[in-house]
Amino acid sequence: MSWRPNSTQGVVLTAYHASSKGAAGSSAKDLGQVSPRSRKSGQYTMNRGNSNEKIAFNRSGSQDSLDDLSLEDYWIEVEDIKKNTDNSSQEEQAVVVKVPDEGEQEEEWLKEAGLSILFGESTADSQESMVFLSTLTRTQSAAVQKRIDTFTQTLRKKNKQHQIPDVRDVFRQPQELKKKDEDLNGFESTETKNGDLNDKSDCTAQNNDSKEELTVPEESPVPVTDINLEISFAEQASNLKEFSVVKNEKEDDSLLPNFRVPQDKTGITKVGDLAPQDMKKVLSLALIELTALFDVLGTDLKLQRAAKLKFRESGLFKVPLTTLLEQDQKRVPGTRVPLIFQSLIHHIENEGLDTEGILRIPGVSTRIKAQCQELEAKFYEGTFNWDTVKQHDAASLLKFFIRELPLPLLTVEYLKAFHSVQYLPTKKNQLQALNLLVILLPDVHRDTLKALLEFLQRVVDHREQNKMILRNVAMVMAPNLFTLHNSQPRTVDQVVLASAARTASVMLLMIKYQNLLWTIPKFIVGQVRQQNTANQKKLTKEKAMKKILKRMAYDREKYEKAERSLNDSDVPQGFIRVQAPQFSKVSMAIQLTEELKAGDILARFLSQDGGTSRNIKKEEVCLYEIGGNIGERCLEDGTYMKDLSQLNPSADWVIKPKSNV
Repeated sequence: MSWRPNSTQGVVLTAYHASSKGAAGSSAKDLGQVSPRSRKSGQYTMNRGNSNEKIAFNRSGSQDSLDDLSLEDYWIEVEDIKKNTDNSSQEEQAVVVKVPDEGEQEEEWLKEAGLSILFGESTADSQESMVFLSTLTRTQSAAVQKRIDTFTQTLRKKNKQHQIPDVRDVFRQPQELKKKDEDLNGFESTETKNGDLNDKSDCTAQNNDSKEELTVPEESPVPVTDINLEISFAEQASNLKEFSVVKNEKEDDSLLPNFRVPQDKTGITKVGDLAPQDMKKVLSLALIELTALFDVLGTDLKLQRAAKLKFRESGLFKVPLTTLLEQDQKRVPGTRVPLIFQSLIHHIENEGLDTEGILRIPGVSTRIKAQCQELEAKFYEGTFNWDTVKQHDAASLLKFFIRELPLPLLTVEYLKAFHSVQYLPTKKNQLQALNLLVILLPDVHRDTLKALLEFLQRVVDHREQNKMILRNVAMVMAPNLFTLHNSQPRTVDQVVLASAARTASVMLLMIKYQNLLWTIPKFIVGQVRQQNTANQKKLTKEKAMKKILKRMAYDREKYEKAERSLNDSDVPQGFIRVQAPQFSKVSMAIQLTEELKAGDILARFLSQDGGTSRNIKKEEVCLYEIGGNIGERCLEDGTYMKDLSQLNPSADWVIKPKSNV
C-alpha cells in the first residue's frame, strides 16, 4: 500500500496485495504512520515514494502489529468512507453550517445559557435569572463577563443603543465585588507545586464568591487518579500556573491514567436522574462552566448552528435521530435509542464480537448497499432476515448509519467543540470538557452515543479474540464520529495527520472513561440546589404566594392530620418516612443510621409480600429525593441517607418506577 500524489485530488490511497513479508515494515511510513523514532520526537514523517511502487503490509494477529498499524487503520477508514460517499448515486442535501456574525456568537451563547435578561429579553424571568447569576463561581462569572463585553462592544460598533447592564453589578454588590477583586489578585499569585491541583485553595476561592454558594469541607488533596467533582473544573484549572503541552505520541492503553469518580455519600447524580426543571438549570450551568474552562485554558470555544434544511421524514438511514425516534416511539413507546441502531448492535454482539478485525475490516460495498435498501423496505415489517447479514457487513452498516446522519451524532452545534478538546493541555482537562459536552447533547444524541460507547467497550473486552485493542477501535471510529456529513479531507499534510491522531485520542478517552461522561458534577448539582433554595425564599416573600398559602393552610392541615392518622404517629426525630404507592405497604418509617443506604430501603420494601407478589423488580424502581432544594432526583443504591437528609432536610422520599427506563 502506498501514497500517490495527485495534482487534482491531493493524496490518493492505493491498496496492493502481495505475499512478501519483507515489505510489511515500510508500509507504515508510506501511510503516514509514525515510526518509533519519530514518535519520541513528537513529529510525523511520511514517505509517499514512487507511485508505481507496490508495497505490501502484513495483517498479523498480534496486538503489537495492529497497534503499529493503528494510524494506518484511521486513513484506510477515511478512504473507505470517501469511496462509499463518492459512489453514492442518491442526491443529498449537505449540512450547511452557519457562521455567526460578530456579536451574534455572544448573543446566541447568552440565550443558550439562559441569560437573555442581560440584553433586555425575558424580563418575566428576571428574578430567577438574578438568582442564577448569584450562584456562579468566579471563573463562570468571568466567562459571562467576557461575552457581555464582546456583545456590548459589537453593538456600539453597529450604533445600536441597547441598555446593557454591567455584569459586575449583576453578580455582586460593590463591597462584595471589591473583596472579590482582592481575592482574585491573591489567587492569581498562588503557585502550586509540580503542577498539581490544590483543592484547599480552590475551596477557599469558590467559597469567597458568595455566601450562598455551596460550602465544600476542607479535605486533603484527592489522589491524582480521582476526578474532583465537588469543585468547578475551571476553578481547578485556574490554579495551574503552567500547562503542559499535549504530546502526540503513542499511548499504551494499559498506561493511561486510571481516572475514577470518588465515592460521594450524598450520591452520584447521573444524566437522567433529575427532573426536567432541574436539568434545564444543569444545561445552562454546564455551558457556562465549559466556556469558563476553555477560557482559563486559553482555548477558543466556538459553537455552530446548522441552517434549516429539509431532510428525509421517514426511513432508517440518512434520517435525523429525532425523526427516527419519533417514528420508533409510535411502535415501541418509551424507546430512547433508534430501533435500527439497537438491532445492528444486537446482531453484531450475538455472533460478531469474537470476529477478528470487527469494525476494522470493511464489508462488501455492493452487498451493504443492497442490505440498506432491503432494511428500508422490510425492517419495520419485521420480515428482514438478519441471518443473511455477515458480521463485517453489519459493522459497516453500523458505521454507515452513524456517519450518514444528516445531523451528526455529536451535533452540528458542538462538533467543533468536541474537536477542540484535543487542544486542551492535560488528559484530565480533556475528560472534564467531554463530561460537560456530553451533558449538553440533546437527549436522543446522548442516549445513542451512550449505546455506541458501551458497545465499543464490549468490542474491546473481546480483544483477545477479535484483535481490536482500544486504540484500534478509537482509530477506526473517529472518522465516523468527528467528521461533518460529506466533508472528508481531500488532502493530507502534517496538520491533518496530527489532528487525526489527536481526534482519535479524544475518541479513545470517550470509550475508556465513558462511565464518567454521564455523571453530573456535584458542584453543578450544588448550584442547582442553591438556586432552588433562593427561588423558594423569594417566592414565599411575595404577597400573592402568601395569600395562596393561607388558602391552602386549612386543606393542608386536614391532609396532614389524615396522613398522621394513617401512619398512626408522627415520624420521630432520627427517622424518615418513605412512601411507596405501588407496594401493598405504602408507607414506612425508617430510622436513619450512619450506614443506611438507599439500596437498603429498596430491599426492605421489596422483601415485603406486597412487593414480590406484584413482580416488582429492583432495577425498575428507584428511591427518589423530591422537594426541598431539589425538584426530583433518582438516588443510586450507594447513597447514604443520613448525609443526604442533612443536605436536604425538607425532602420527601418516594419509591416509584424509574423515569428513564
